Amino acid sequence: MKRPVYLSLASVILRAIRAGELTGGDRLPTHRDLAFELGISVQTVSRAYDELIRVGTISGQVGRGTFVTGELAEGTSPHFYLPEEDRSSLIDLSILKPVGDQIHVNYMRNALLALTENLPAHVVHSFRPANATHTYEVTGRKWLKYCGVDLHGQSVLITNGNTAAMTVALMTVTNPGDLVVTEKIGHHTLNPLARYLGLRLAGLGTDNYGVKPQAFQVACAYQTVRALYLMPTGLGPHMSVMSVARRQELIRIARQHDVFIIESDAWGPLQPERPTSFAMLAPERTLYFTSLTKCLMPGLRVGYLVVPDALSAAARNRHLVTNWMATSMMVEIASRWIEDGTAQALVNWQIEAACKRNEIADACLQGLPALKSSTGLHVWLPLGERDETKFVAAAHQSGVAVAPGAPFCIGDTSHEAAV
Repeated sequence: MKRPVYLSLASVILRAIRAGELTGGDRLPTHRDLAFELGISVQTVSRAYDELIRVGTISGQVGRGTFVTGELAEGTSPHFYLPEEDRSSLIDLSILKPVGDQIHVNYMRNALLALTENLPAHVVHSFRPANATHTYEVTGRKWLKYCGVDLHGQSVLITNGNTAAMTVALMTVTNPGDLVVTEKIGHHTLNPLARYLGLRLAGLGTDNYGVKPQAFQVACAYQTVRALYLMPTGLGPHMSVMSVARRQELIRIARQHDVFIIESDAWGPLQPERPTSFAMLAPERTLYFTSLTKCLMPGLRVGYLVVPDALSAAARNRHLVTNWMATSMMVEIASRWIEDGTAQALVNWQIEAACKRNEIADACLQGLPALKSSTGLHVWLPLGERDETKFVAAAHQSGVAVAPGAPFCIGDTSHEAAV
């Protein structure tokens, strides 16, 4: 196989699907069996499967296995994650990221030049997280307040972005075998992460305001639910913003059944409609995280994880063994920008740019049932009776990469076709 091995393996499976050797509904070997047969690691097989899950070619269910989702026509190629693809002429709409322009390069260049003139020694020499991040945590609290989270009886950890914060949050409140519930159409990273952590994952019914309280109540009544993972402020695929009344009802159920709440707020202040966060309404059981990656620029991978003081030691230990500490250079730049107003200026720029992009999307998708918000960074487009896999393939052939809806489906292989 060519290196990297996991991408080569993904390509082999892809070619088998294209050739009709694997068809919709076929079950793939387990990670362990395929690793043994090929003489590679289980982790390598997992990464290959994850690449194919991300583009909707296969799907996986905890306890059931991994299945081919559908047959691809010969010559189609929606697999823009694989190395042999030439993406130079591709319009890539397949990944959620903030709008970028030369202004971001200029700001980062100036920040790096400023560091050459005034570089704190601890940025280079600090190796103990407590020594390196204490001052930065004070600045982080200012950013969290800007996001609507004013800490009381809570601790803040600085992470390398949202994914690191999400991982630490899950590891802090769960053990292998525990059940985590979330929106039935939710965070695509949550599926593979739960599998890696040995967690069971179940999707809950939703409406225009997010998770339905009755669905959460039923789940808690029949099983021991350890955590409720939510994207309540316009971040999820359906772009729903949960009302305060809905949040309070979910909190009541969570308190009744002693369930932790993990609140993802990756867009932070980009969302104009910001009801009171779970971190403020239920600080004793909410683990909240946000970052600068989505609302400022992808290269600034700095996140903030808020946990109840009672969980602070556990969260710091989990962060220590998975990341050790956030990258000091990036955190130094982020802190300077928060203090001098650059971060807020870039948020305002991003809001204006996102509004313009969404106006273009409105014009292009007029008459279609697209779900979006005025400052959102993605659009969710239900496809009705259309075949999702074929739609993604046809778009790719036309020079446009879009993400299939399958990877966002939590806990059930059946879902409404969408991109």
